[in-house]
Amino acid sequence: MYTSALTRDAGEHDAPGAALVEGRALTKSYDPAHPERLALRGVDLAVKPGEMVAIMGPSGCGKSTLLHLLGGLDVPTDGAVILGGRRLDTLSETKRALVRRRDVGYVFQFFNLIANLSVADNVELPQLLVGRSPAHARARREELLGRLGLAGYGSRAPAELSGGEQQRVALARALANEPAVLLADEPTGNLDSAASGEVVALLEECHAGGQTVVLVTHDPGVGAAAGRLLRMADGRIVSEER
Repeated sequence: MYTSALTRDAGEHDAPGAALVEGRALTKSYDPAHPERLALRGVDLAVKPGEMVAIMGPSGCGKSTLLHLLGGLDVPTDGAVILGGRRLDTLSETKRALVRRRDVGYVFQFFNLIANLSVADNVELPQLLVGRSPAHARARREELLGRLGLAGYGSRAPAELSGGEQQRVALARALANEPAVLLADEPTGNLDSAASGEVVALLEECHAGGQTVVLVTHDPGVGAAAGRLLRMADGRIVSEER
């Protein structure tokens, strides 16, 4: 089971069924000259430990903005983000960055692998940044690459891999520090149907192992893999399906 110190702490101190990650009345404006032009309009969302939640909606509806706020990549104009019982949006950028490294895993549409590092180094680097030993980082790398069908790929450069293989490396990197929550922003949006199916299967496997997953997608097939589907429009959550 994928766990983190944050997940364990939340389980020790919060009531049963408490949210692991929560957005309360989240509002976001990117235009200081026109603050009324909102990307998010008072969004409330609570994700429990072990849930897999998909967020769908048209381009520009606020899906990615919401994901970025939940993971501390950005802060809301108004409202609160709570991760593991801790208020995230009021932390300094330095402290938010530390939380992101330790407790949040990200998978992006365009992989965001470091081109001049090998596959092995891409997966090891997040662990070294939080102070894990090189030996621990290597062992975790081998475990993840083997689990994701990439054993023996460590010496390759990202450019030598297919899109599906790069996304699997990105998933290994996101899981390297055993994050409390895995956030995936259009993780299949740059892949063909076969590679998309592989990535969805891997996300389902992570979820089955206990990983909390929140993903943004345009693909109904990807959304259907989640146990809970939220639909957004015009900066709001307009419906929920289970």
